[in-house]
Amino acid sequence: MVREIKIRNVKIGGGGIFCFIAGPCVIEDEKTVMYTAESLKKICSDENIPFIFKASFDKANRSSVKSFRGPGIEKGLRILTRVRELFDVPVTTDVHSETQVKDAADAVDVIQIPAFLCRQTDLLVAAGKTKKPVNVKKGQFLSPPEVKNVIEKVVSTGNRNVIITERGTTFGYNNLVSDFRALPVMRGFGYPVVFDATHSVQEPGKLGISSGGDRNFVPYLAKAAVAVGCDGIFAEVHPNPEKALSDGANMLNMKEIAVLLKKLKGIYYAL
Repeated sequence: MVREIKIRNVKIGGGGIFCFIAGPCVIEDEKTVMYTAESLKKICSDENIPFIFKASFDKANRSSVKSFRGPGIEKGLRILTRVRELFDVPVTTDVHSETQVKDAADAVDVIQIPAFLCRQTDLLVAAGKTKKPVNVKKGQFLSPPEVKNVIEKVVSTGNRNVIITERGTTFGYNNLVSDFRALPVMRGFGYPVVFDATHSVQEPGKLGISSGGDRNFVPYLAKAAVAVGCDGIFAEVHPNPEKALSDGANMLNMKEIAVLLKKLKGIYYAL
């Protein structure tokens, strides 16, 4: 049985309907964040799907030193706090160092560990010690069985509120592939597993100074994940992905979300 984790008014795991974790890749400006959060909350409320808002205050692993990274931790967390209070939704963001963990824990409901940092013991332990739910994105370089070691690092702090997010596996150069065997393998450890449908179609470093991707495949992968069995779907969403300052090639347009969620619900209830 997969552990149920309560995050304010949202439950993930425990056999309930999948949770939707979504928002823009990075905080570009407050207006875009507020519009996206409000729109996603309404769509998810209409479909009766649990919703957690996600956005990053800093993208520390951009391909180029010239790439836009975000507003930084102070301004970014202030915006996320406003989202949390204004729309009454749980909020998550990623941290990149131990020094960021405490401030993030004070502002958000879920601490997210980026895929490239999923084996950083000190970071995982620091996140675990906050007692907040910790969502660890599985590194592209890890096999599903190795995730058990990642879980144990967080659980060693006494915090059993762990979520694992699958986001594809490195497949040659500049490409990822999704192995859906990973979902039941990782759920077998007893903790909720989320499928990241937008990062799984990313093409890392494909464009030289930035990553590419193909958002056309996002619905197919999301539907497959729900059919296989998962506790949540993660998707980065933007009002205008073509003009997004990070990960635009693999992000979904806001207009696509309602249709996609209806299809995912249909699959879920058909199982």
